Amino acid sequence: MAIRSRRPRAKAALLPVLLTGALALAACSNGGSSAPASQGGGTAAKTLVIDTSFNLKTADPGRTYEPTGLIVGKAAYDTLLTFDGSDVTKPVPSLADSYELSADGKTLTLKLHQGATFADGSPVTADDVVFSLDRVRDMKGTPSFLLDGVKVEKTDETTITLTSKTANPALPYILPNPALGIINSKLAKEHGATADPGDKAEQYLNSASVGSGPYTIESVNISSQVVLKANTKYWGPKKPVYDKVVLRNVESATQKLNVARGDSQVALDLSGDQVKGLPGNLQVNKTPSANVVFLLANRNSAVSETTSNPKFAEAVRKGIDYTGLLELAGEGSVQAPGVIPSMILGALPADQGARRDVEGAKAALKESGVTDPKVKLEYPSELTLNGLSLQGIAERIQANLKEVGITVELAPSPVTTALDNYRNGKEELGLWWWGPDYPDPSDYLVFLPGKTVGLRAGWKAGADKEIEAAGDKAAAAIGDDARKQAYVDVQTKLNASSPFIPLIQPSQNIVTAASVTGLEFHPVWTVDVADLGTK
Repeated sequence: MAIRSRRPRAKAALLPVLLTGALALAACSNGGSSAPASQGGGTAAKTLVIDTSFNLKTADPGRTYEPTGLIVGKAAYDTLLTFDGSDVTKPVPSLADSYELSADGKTLTLKLHQGATFADGSPVTADDVVFSLDRVRDMKGTPSFLLDGVKVEKTDETTITLTSKTANPALPYILPNPALGIINSKLAKEHGATADPGDKAEQYLNSASVGSGPYTIESVNISSQVVLKANTKYWGPKKPVYDKVVLRNVESATQKLNVARGDSQVALDLSGDQVKGLPGNLQVNKTPSANVVFLLANRNSAVSETTSNPKFAEAVRKGIDYTGLLELAGEGSVQAPGVIPSMILGALPADQGARRDVEGAKAALKESGVTDPKVKLEYPSELTLNGLSLQGIAERIQANLKEVGITVELAPSPVTTALDNYRNGKEELGLWWWGPDYPDPSDYLVFLPGKTVGLRAGWKAGADKEIEAAGDKAAAAIGDDARKQAYVDVQTKLNASSPFIPLIQPSQNIVTAASVTGLEFHPVWTVDVADLGTK
């Protein structure tokens, strides 16, 4: 049983922001250091400009699941629970004052905060919560899986009960996802919102906010710019510091130029190399991202007689120069000892990461019985991850395995082609990454036989009953200590005999003007704009 009660979040210190006159936005016309008008500290409007490489399809919280959309959703829509800054180890209250998970892990009871209001001033009710969560689950959009098998009920006007058919200790870690933001059901229904696939509210929600978050949506252009406006009547403890936040779609090289010359105050997508040589008045936040880059060696003999040999996979694992990959990825990157990233419960300690052993790799290859193996390595050609191109990683792997006696043909392709082959389990060797849908180790059970990513590697259910049993035990474990040990056990077994080879967690490099404070990288929503302050 886990009980969490409301605790106040520390407010970000208020620091001044440098604004550029180059932006053709009326809100940008006044710089200076006076407090924003929304805070009653002066008349000058304060605008924060954030450059990022857009991955955005919609601003509808029930449909959004792309990184840029989650930034927008986090700003405009409060959730029942949230996380305190970058700490994803414990969910904390937001629209719910407290929560309690039953001893069997099947029932989560939440007590709603009284006094929370939507941007139009109307109260957030239990009926709004039920409708919002039912809509996400039953509309069958991208984030619907977050609530698969979860029944949502209003016990009374201040109590919500979520019931799962099986133990679901991850649910408190799922609820902070911005896709589960609570919407004003009355307004949304007036514009076509329904809790079924016939919902027609997306167009409305792309131009209006019906949430209770610290910001509202002023405008959305999914290819160029999103403008957020401060909710001056925000009910929560984090009052918005900036009157406006502008998110612009900018490729990484231009992001570097813009933040260096003061045309923006935040750049989200710079690589380890790109942050070198920046002016000394800029702040660089370097931390391992939550993305785990991995190799898969397909276990389906119909796809490859070579990679389906477990000893071949062992040779690949031992033949890779992990230290060299870290040098390529740049400062702030770390080796991934397992599939669960370092900031999530159950991550393996760093000293359990694989080490290069060329002679051991050659011995494993000899044991495999495969002579002069030639394999194709597929990966998306045009995508970068945290500013890092997969091409460079693939070339290093090719060179590493050549020393072992394995010939690797690089086969980059457009992302649509690469994704089709990956998802359909057709890749012989694949180079991909996994980022958390939610910061809980259960999200990584997809790597087991018969699960989503396992099947992409040709690893069918029943292929390794010992690992599958360990996965079942981990899924049912209750309590942090038991869950941590269970997921450590799962990953240890995966490293010993699975088709997956975890490689690195690239660095997440976020650059800000010296005047911006409160920035903390978050593995789900990247950055909470309501945490950002000015001097």
